[in-house]
Amino acid sequence: MPTNDFPKGEWHLGKRKLRIYELAKMLNISSKDLLQILQDLGVEAKSHMSSIDTDTAQIIEETLREEKETKPSKPDVEAVAVKEAIEIKEGSTVEVIANRLGKPAMTMVKELIAAGFMVPANAIVDEKIANIISEVYNVDVKISPADLEKDIEKDMERKEEEIKAKPVEVARQTKPRKLLPRPPIVTVMGHVDHGKTTLLDYIRETNVTAREAGGITQHMGASVVEHDGKKIVFLDTPGHEAFTSMRARGAKVTDIVVLIVAADDGVMPQTIEALNHARAANTPIIVAINKIDKPAAKPDRVRQQLADLGLIPENWGGDTIMVDISAKTGQNVDQLLEMILLVAEMHELTADYDANPEGVVIEAELDKGKGAVATVIVQQGTLRRGDVLLFETTWGRVRAMIDHLGRNVNEVTPSMPAEILGLEDVPQPGERFVKVEDEKIAREAVEQYLEKKRHQEMQTAKRASFEELFEQMKKGEKPTLRLILKSDVQGTLEAIKSSLLRLSVEEVGIEIIHEGVGGITESDTMLADASNAIIVGFNVRPDSNARRLAEQKGIEIRLYRTIYDLLDDVKAAVEGMLAPRLKEQILGEAEIRAVFKVPKVGQVAGCYVREGIIRRNAKARVIRDGIVVWEGPLLSLKRFKDDVREVSAGYECGIGLAGFQDLKEGDILEAYEIVEEKRHLSDVS
Repeated sequence: MPTNDFPKGEWHLGKRKLRIYELAKMLNISSKDLLQILQDLGVEAKSHMSSIDTDTAQIIEETLREEKETKPSKPDVEAVAVKEAIEIKEGSTVEVIANRLGKPAMTMVKELIAAGFMVPANAIVDEKIANIISEVYNVDVKISPADLEKDIEKDMERKEEEIKAKPVEVARQTKPRKLLPRPPIVTVMGHVDHGKTTLLDYIRETNVTAREAGGITQHMGASVVEHDGKKIVFLDTPGHEAFTSMRARGAKVTDIVVLIVAADDGVMPQTIEALNHARAANTPIIVAINKIDKPAAKPDRVRQQLADLGLIPENWGGDTIMVDISAKTGQNVDQLLEMILLVAEMHELTADYDANPEGVVIEAELDKGKGAVATVIVQQGTLRRGDVLLFETTWGRVRAMIDHLGRNVNEVTPSMPAEILGLEDVPQPGERFVKVEDEKIAREAVEQYLEKKRHQEMQTAKRASFEELFEQMKKGEKPTLRLILKSDVQGTLEAIKSSLLRLSVEEVGIEIIHEGVGGITESDTMLADASNAIIVGFNVRPDSNARRLAEQKGIEIRLYRTIYDLLDDVKAAVEGMLAPRLKEQILGEAEIRAVFKVPKVGQVAGCYVREGIIRRNAKARVIRDGIVVWEGPLLSLKRFKDDVREVSAGYECGIGLAGFQDLKEGDILEAYEIVEEKRHLSDVS
């Protein structure tokens, strides 16, 4: 609901229609809330870019004003966190508590390290460890004598039922989370010379947050700008290569990607590459069509090109925001910033400002005067000077923090960048960090990580391969073959792509995450590394950087000269991943001519093999008067007194069946086995 007084009715005069986000801004409510109000009123509105007439806007304004005037204010009621009681018997390990909390043991160990405590999974839980876990997970761990185990289980069940019955949500976390809005983090991507640098320079010059007198904005890998009183963080990365490099290390930093396309050049190869990288990261995309001030600008042609790539403009019925801008003159740049804030609002970007600080490295270097310096983005919690930070490859106590304006600061909040000093060594971009309790814990954790890394480097890095997909199938997962496809010419590329996608079936998926014309580049290899994909090249070769990175990361690159070989390899891989068809194969048939009772064994059938063979450990069925009376495993097979593997037609034998003691003379025993038959794509409907 709005927090300020409403305008008195003149705000919409002279304007026949209003966008949803414009009206929301005027009424001081979020676009999401306004869309819900319109839905309740039965007004059709698909998104924040939809338009409504001024009469409808007037009705909404009056409705909201009446609600505000008549609706009594309600006091905020905070949910009280309920501590979960966990009772364990003496001698229990940390792993037992992890199971009770529904967590893998190693996940709990990592979370305890992140909270500043080194507790191994096989540690016996004493009072000290019980208190640590109680504090970190907001639970009440009690150690009881072993003979009380049954009473404990009953008591736990009773308490779980009590908790479920209470109207309070119980969260298993270190403490009740206090989520507050945070600034969006934006990365600008696009083809070379399409205006990315010009756009960032213009935004920094005109929207940078208030500077100190005579101060100079610090260049540190990220810029903070302000629009309509709200902050936006722009990452000054070299492009999608750095974006993907960080994602390959598991660092999801970017909230929104601005894809910049020149209105005169249109979509170029690097535009498509950047688009695929953003899609692979599942990041919202806003398109900025730049250089509309040029005479040769054709923004509608660019929209059509983007629509062909699956980015449908909102005014064409799609869901992609596209803004025509001129980074040179500044035309519509404010509108672009407004759209960024709108998308951020719709995605409800929040962070816990009171959580244990954690974040990611954007840039790092060894400075002669300062030592190891890292530019970081804080993602959760508030980072303060003096905090001990644990990175993947290094650690350190924060000696000083410098913000984007070059000022020394004592604390940094979520989404904000800072340059930190005091690290033992230079971390890699994309490395994550967390605050730990003391330097000893940080030092030991880094030593363990580096030892593990050295061990891993001695082995071949395990990357996606056709063989690995077979393992996915064995585990019951639907295997998906992720491909990066490069070819020498566009026509061949389209033909190969079409043929490959036709090989995808319900049981085995094929996903082409990126395609392009030209040689295999380092960027392709980085994307394959981040997305666990295989690179397939037709009549192209990898450059030296791509080959070196592929060898280093163990990424599979398959090169072909004929389309048939390429398709045959992929087809064979897909067919090999299809679950085999199970087929019954009859082995032989025997007639029961006598039934004997053997002490401690039961009935044994004296049989004559009429056809085929009878094999030990095969499956068998007993047929009497044409009806199957029993089916199960064949337990024993003997010739005279000797155990044998199989008996052929024309010979007598003794047969014992597992769990069937109603054998009669004249019964027919049929032996069979279940065989796996390879399936082909032609068998799959």
